[in-house]
Amino acid sequence: MIPHRSLRLRLFLLILTPLVLLAFLLGFWRFTVAQKTAQELFDESLLSAGLAISRDVAISGGDALLPSTRSMIREASGGEIFYHVTGPGGSYVTGYAYPPTSAASSQQDPYSPHFFESVHREVPVRVLRMTERVTLENLVGDATVTVWQLMADRNAFANQLSLRAAILMGILLTTLAIVVWFGVARGLRPLLDLQEAIALRSPDDLSEIKRSVPIEVRGIVKTLNRLFGQVEHSINAHQVFISEAAHQLRNPAAAVQSMAEALRDAKTDEDRDKRIVELVAAAKNSATVAQQLLSLERLRQPTHQDQMDEIDFRVVVEEACAEMGVHILAKGIDFEVAMPDTPIVISGDRVFLTEAIKNLLDNAVKHGGTKLSRISVLLHCEGGNVKLTVADDGTGLSPNQSEAAFSRFSQLEYSEGSGLGLSIVSAVAERHEGVVAINQVEKGASVTLELPIAV
Repeated sequence: MIPHRSLRLRLFLLILTPLVLLAFLLGFWRFTVAQKTAQELFDESLLSAGLAISRDVAISGGDALLPSTRSMIREASGGEIFYHVTGPGGSYVTGYAYPPTSAASSQQDPYSPHFFESVHREVPVRVLRMTERVTLENLVGDATVTVWQLMADRNAFANQLSLRAAILMGILLTTLAIVVWFGVARGLRPLLDLQEAIALRSPDDLSEIKRSVPIEVRGIVKTLNRLFGQVEHSINAHQVFISEAAHQLRNPAAAVQSMAEALRDAKTDEDRDKRIVELVAAAKNSATVAQQLLSLERLRQPTHQDQMDEIDFRVVVEEACAEMGVHILAKGIDFEVAMPDTPIVISGDRVFLTEAIKNLLDNAVKHGGTKLSRISVLLHCEGGNVKLTVADDGTGLSPNQSEAAFSRFSQLEYSEGSGLGLSIVSAVAERHEGVVAINQVEKGASVTLELPIAV
């Protein structure tokens, strides 16, 4: 796995990269401008030299150039200027013997200065050719002045201008890089301070972070505080659950131990048989409490999509009722189940739903009291939901007792139950985005589990 760059380096690159690209574009533009500036400047030098030579030739009759003109030719921008002058009829007047030639066609206006590039003695040169009407002694005609400079000289001048601009831009970029590097470090200092503050905390300190931070970091701090709160709530819930579970398991364990000791000390076979029945009942009760505690703990875990299947809720209810119906009928209680013939498809966890149905039936059996004689199960659809109602004619349960009935380890009156049945049903309903409610009935108890039907 490739390690991530530091935030400081990422910000540094994000800020500096576009500036470097812009610097390259400006450098290219500056080089182009330098080339154009050099050409314009040198062409003006050539034109000035050409006009001065033409003037001197006309004044001196072609014999000599003025000292000022010679000085200008030697010290012109971009290096020495070379020249060649011909008089009327193309006769040689002065200057270098063989001037550069142009392969271009003749201009429309022969008396207009003509700039072109050529090769003179295998060296690239920039040339100006200009023609004027002059009088040399007794001759009247056209005099042609050709002046040229080495291209290498003007290119060197253009490169010098570009180099100066590049050096200046490099200094500015370097200064900017240093400022950005240390500026980003200073800007990230609150994050480092926050990291140090969190690192100094003890593992048990899950209190809110109240440190002053920049507005860009407040979202992170808010998320951390929410996470700390959730973790603290989860830890507290685990501690409460462990404490309550230990308390609830202690009684069944003590009962099993007491029954085992009574069985050991039994005097007669009849007494021993009685103690064996009591021991088995206590062991079953202890196993039931342990199983319900494990179910509650599993229901506290987040729901994953792969745990939800498209299932026929009618089949789940039928299987749970068939399993529990044997025990209900064995107690001499009438058991009635009514459900539609068509499938009712919901998205859910078959194991948890089955356990919820069993707990509803088990709750009716254990808390129905001595008056319990009938338990009914009704499954029907209403709107976009399916409703499962478990009703009995026992002791009775009213809606205003909902808070106590659905709380863990809570019992409205003493019974052999653990006080976890309806709390498991409530947790299963919440896990499946449904609700469970106690119905108002004249006699007995009626509890409805309502779940959404899969679309």
